[in-house]
Amino acid sequence: MTRVNILSWILLCPFLLVPAFACQASQTLDENETAIVAWSEAHTGEAIELLERLVNINSGSLNQQGVKDVGAILRTQLDSLGFETRWVDMPVDMERGGHLFGEHRGDRGKKLLLIGHLDTVFEADDAFQTFSREGSNATGPGVEDMKSGDVIIIYALKALQHAGVLDGAQIMVAFTGDEESSGKPLSVSRKDLIEAGQWADVALGFEPGIERDGKEWATISRRSSSNWCLEVTGKQAHSAGIFNEQTGAGAIFEAARILNGFYDEVRGEQYLTFNAGTILGGTEVDADCTTPEGRAFGKTNVVPNRVVVRGAMRTISQQQLDRAREAMRAVVARNLPVTDASITFEDSYPAMAPTEGNQQLRNMLSQINQDLGREEMPVLDASVRGAADISFVAPYTDGLAGMGAYGKGGHTPNESLDLDSIPIAIQRAAILIYRLSR
Repeated sequence: MTRVNILSWILLCPFLLVPAFACQASQTLDENETAIVAWSEAHTGEAIELLERLVNINSGSLNQQGVKDVGAILRTQLDSLGFETRWVDMPVDMERGGHLFGEHRGDRGKKLLLIGHLDTVFEADDAFQTFSREGSNATGPGVEDMKSGDVIIIYALKALQHAGVLDGAQIMVAFTGDEESSGKPLSVSRKDLIEAGQWADVALGFEPGIERDGKEWATISRRSSSNWCLEVTGKQAHSAGIFNEQTGAGAIFEAARILNGFYDEVRGEQYLTFNAGTILGGTEVDADCTTPEGRAFGKTNVVPNRVVVRGAMRTISQQQLDRAREAMRAVVARNLPVTDASITFEDSYPAMAPTEGNQQLRNMLSQINQDLGREEMPVLDASVRGAADISFVAPYTDGLAGMGAYGKGGHTPNESLDLDSIPIAIQRAAILIYRLSR
């Protein structure tokens, strides 16, 4: 748009029967960004058709063929955009479908990593299987988390191509196939994603966005997810002798002391939470730290000799995780008489800490939202969101999560998506990619 045309639009705008934000957007977006907006609005119907197609393919994390089928559709889309694509198979014993990666080679701007996932929590035997639409509301397995995000990645790239600004951009797309139930070991299942993060300057995660309290929120941090397991032993004996020097306190009292110590001494830091999910204790305990199931037997007149407690923890940073673990070890070490206890920890998803670089990206995204005639996007409280694949690359690159559309009910049979939020999510993503790649 020329300077004269811009001036004419500014002068005419107050007298046109258009929303106020349209005038504002035309004053702040350049001609390429204006083209991105127009194209995304015109092709929202196509994006929804692709979403319906993907949702109607079951791709539960354990449905390897379904994950591959969804990946094949998205691979065709990336191929048509000039990406070099590859499928990464996982080891057979991992029982996971694999991952799709695509790279657009260029020599301009930031190196960008766009992250989605192909799988859902709904397996092939779940009753919730199909896409349904009523007006601007759609329901279906993975419609929010996160097949809509996958579609937004594709259509943001298509909008960039239509505007003639995709060439030269350095972009890698990663669609993982097991985000909802990660294959183990993580050193294998996340190897390619971590390497992509080490390559990138900026990572964008396309899980659902958050709209609440009349505001649209930007996600600059996500908490970690890890597990812990407490194993306690005591001396089995007649309950008449409990608490004496020979019998001691028993395993259950020791476990109770430790859990209460966690509550009193470890709890309290902002963003730190830990949960005891299962506890089994008695004189015969069939349980370990690897499975959520077990069996316990005991009698009220016998001092129990074993307890197993399994739990989880979430933290905002590796430093907070290290502090919490050390504090838990200290509580565990103060054993009651004639008891012993040990605690082990298992890493899962790392934290995406709220760095200055992430905040700068938030500033850019918020400005784009305002340039589109919308409101500023404040920073979302990290306690609202769970872990995600973007956390694996967070130590290596700046990032934003929650770049997807708006929905609710994720991981439940009530999962739904606001279809009207698809074009704005496409526009925000495409314009952010455009500005970062200049």
